[in-house]
Amino acid sequence: MFAKFLKDDSGATAIEYGILAAFIAVAIITAVTLLGDDLTAVFQNISTQLQGAKTAAPNT
Repeated sequence: MFAKFLKDDSGATAIEYGILAAFIAVAIITAVTLLGDDLTAVFQNISTQLQGAKTAAPNT
């Protein structure tokens, strides 16, 4: 019975998926942290340009 328990690896796949998901989460958090300020600046620039386009558009 103990040998059968040692050979049973059905739970290993779930653990491997959990570890993989944790690594992906860490990678996403790291990327967002590193690129967060740059993305904020990009969206702020887009917002400013859209506001300028809105005020420059003729009234219809």
